[in-house]
Amino acid sequence: MANLKEIRNRISSVSSTMQITSAMKMVSAAKLKKAQDAITAMRPYADKLTELLQSLSATLDADSGSKFSTQREVNKVLIVAITSNRGLAGAFNSNIIKEVNRLTSETYANKDVSYVAIGKKANDAFKKTDKVIANKSEVFDDLTFENVAAIAQELMDKFVAGEFDKIEIVYNKFKNAATQIIMTEQFLPIVPVEGEVANNADYIFEPSKEEIVEELIPKSLKTQLYKGIRDSFASEHGARMTAMHKATDNATELRDQLKLTYNKARQAAITNEILEIVGGAEALNN
Repeated sequence: MANLKEIRNRISSVSSTMQITSAMKMVSAAKLKKAQDAITAMRPYADKLTELLQSLSATLDADSGSKFSTQREVNKVLIVAITSNRGLAGAFNSNIIKEVNRLTSETYANKDVSYVAIGKKANDAFKKTDKVIANKSEVFDDLTFENVAAIAQELMDKFVAGEFDKIEIVYNKFKNAATQIIMTEQFLPIVPVEGEVANNADYIFEPSKEEIVEELIPKSLKTQLYKGIRDSFASEHGARMTAMHKATDNATELRDQLKLTYNKARQAAITNEILEIVGGAEALNN
């Protein structure tokens, strides 16, 4: 059994860790509320805009379709991996990295796959492959629509220029503080709505479908990427809050176990001292 000093040091160390994880949990909880409100308010607008433009694209003739709807044979694929800049968030980042690796090795096994890293953890994971064409981790330092729109514009320019035939976004969709859903969305080319959904949409267009599509599609794509990053940002704080809550509980349990061990060791030491005193007194009396 470890001596009392070693146990006291371990108790002190675990208590310090518990205070840190508890503080991190409270910080993430405060940030989560703001991030959750932002993505909850934005999601209906983004979904409706995407639905509208997909419906419009599906009703246009092939010759009048948008340059962002062009379907090409898929040889070069760009995957936008959205993670966080920091760890201590459970499986939040590793799940994204696993999904991107799965897409690379299975879905696009015979394709030329490159990456755009949004988040330092994604950059750290894929930079060894020499396939990371851009690291946009700084966007989290000032997460605004304008900064994300600049990234989306770069992606659109690369697609239009023919540098990539398909662009995918992989991110964590926020459901609640304890649950994040891994999402893989096709960014470009735009996926048209199939079936009756596109034909049944009852819209009046002014000035024309073509002009509306050309004007709104870039905005829709920028909004789609912004929504993905916002979702990931809220998911990050939810995952970190949950991870730090579990870490705090584990530290509390370990501290209690160490205190019990310390008390037992201290009691044993006192008992031994009493026995030694009693034994010495007996020896003197004899």
